[in-house]
Amino acid sequence: MKAIVLENGRALVRDLPKPQIKEKGDVIVKMKSCGLCGTDVEKICGQYTASQPILGHEPAGIIEESSVDFLHKGQRVFAHHHVPCYECYYCKHGSPTMCPHYRRTNLDPGGFAEYFRVPAWNVTRGGILVLPDSVSFDEGAFIEPLATVIRAQNRVKIGKGDSVLVVGAGPMGLLHIMMAKANGAGTVISSDISEYRVEYASKIGSDYSLNSKKVDIPSEAKKLTDGRGVDIAIIASGAPQAILSGLYSVRKGGYVLLFGVPYKGTILNYDISELLNNEISIISSNAAVEEDTRKALEIIAQKKVDVTKLITHRLPLDQFNEAVRIAKEGQAIKIIIYD
Repeated sequence: MKAIVLENGRALVRDLPKPQIKEKGDVIVKMKSCGLCGTDVEKICGQYTASQPILGHEPAGIIEESSVDFLHKGQRVFAHHHVPCYECYYCKHGSPTMCPHYRRTNLDPGGFAEYFRVPAWNVTRGGILVLPDSVSFDEGAFIEPLATVIRAQNRVKIGKGDSVLVVGAGPMGLLHIMMAKANGAGTVISSDISEYRVEYASKIGSDYSLNSKKVDIPSEAKKLTDGRGVDIAIIASGAPQAILSGLYSVRKGGYVLLFGVPYKGTILNYDISELLNNEISIISSNAAVEEDTRKALEIIAQKKVDVTKLITHRLPLDQFNEAVRIAKEGQAIKIIIYD
């Protein structure tokens, strides 16, 4: 079968043996759609060190073979790549994505393959969701990214009428805009350095979409909130300037959500006393767990967030490197790889 593997910093289309069930609980899935994530591109470029260098973690497909009685051949499903134990100290104290088991398992050989194995660890802990007929495979490929957004916004508790700034209007930032609206936010402001993304943010619901190369974001954020600053600033970029932009745009007593992954070694030139003097809370959020994926599927199925608005390209598996090239050029939002 065809599969994308990472070898010496290059993503290669390889002919690999079709994965087999290794233990009771494993499930084999035929991939139909898998989203290309920015972290996939970072792994290929050698810039991402937070997890195993396995590509493809946003897959949806059809069960080819199952070794559990609650999942059957032919069912349309989403599969989660990382699943915690739900039993350790971290899981029981509200930090399940910090579980030492969370990143130890993954899809085999990854989501960008004609077939992949979902390990029993994931399956038995709810890592496979059956898709309703009303949810397409492409929509199913958004369950994982939307789940991370849901978990993140729950951590800062966006309330009805809250003003929200989303710094970074890539695929994840755009999902944050859409989810903030679904959560009842009032004014949603977004910013990016790319005019393409600035325009896209306007199309999908941002009330004020700003180009940070042309305007000072903190000044504009205060101007649009009667001089206060936003209630919540969501940093959907790992760039130091993006983080500073959010810190300077939030009101006294507000929240800054760190969502984008900074490169290792990132240092900010920021006066920490401002945090205490203005009672600003910084909260980070990393990944998602099964309560979040279930909620994401529910939201997608009910069309509360129309994730299909973010799909700009669809390419077959054997054109994976063309998809990466397009993503690097910055003229795409979400690229779906299909088989």
